[in-house]
Amino acid sequence: MRLLLVEDEEKLAKALSQGLTQKGYAVDILHRGDKAFDRISLNHADYDLIILDLMLPGMDGETICKRAREYNITTPILILTARNEVESKINLLLAGADDYLVKPFSFEELCARIQVILRRPSEIVPAILRAGDIEMNIVERTVKRDDKPIDLTLKEFVLLEYFIRHPNKVINREELLTHLWDFNYASFSNVVDVHVKNLRKKLGDNNGQGLLETVRGVGYRLKE
Repeated sequence: MRLLLVEDEEKLAKALSQGLTQKGYAVDILHRGDKAFDRISLNHADYDLIILDLMLPGMDGETICKRAREYNITTPILILTARNEVESKINLLLAGADDYLVKPFSFEELCARIQVILRRPSEIVPAILRAGDIEMNIVERTVKRDDKPIDLTLKEFVLLEYFIRHPNKVINREELLTHLWDFNYASFSNVVDVHVKNLRKKLGDNNGQGLLETVRGVGYRLKE
């Protein structure tokens, strides 16, 4: 999952980014509201969630939220605010925010709010995902194949999760970079191929034509 974090307090933004990265998210950071709105307008499809501070230089978070919804941008938005007044909270929700979190907050509460928002797809996603003889528990972060546990790194886990959520779809490298890595990785990087190779090895699927199939010249496909 890729997040856009818009926070003008650089130390807080860095701390949140580091924590979220350790939780398996790819995080892009911006510090100005006007630049954030430009990014959201042009690249909102790249993000699964936007975490937006309310008080920002250039353009405040509430205005960004309102304008994004006026542009029919439906990417979920979580507002960070120092305002605890009921009226302020109501205004944020009416502006189109999916949720808000009042500062100061605990990092674990932020993670819980993110998980709740991301569990709101058009269809309810179960805690257990399956593809063939692979079973993935996204809550406990465990993977089994043929009932045998498989030890995956965090990035391998989210990569496999993305494949399982998009079964039988050919997914190119750029789509995987967009959704699972931040914008510091260039599209010509071989980081995707390396992680797919390692994932295949751990799944016992090394020939490129097993469950996780290589579609030459295009990308990869997980066959159900």
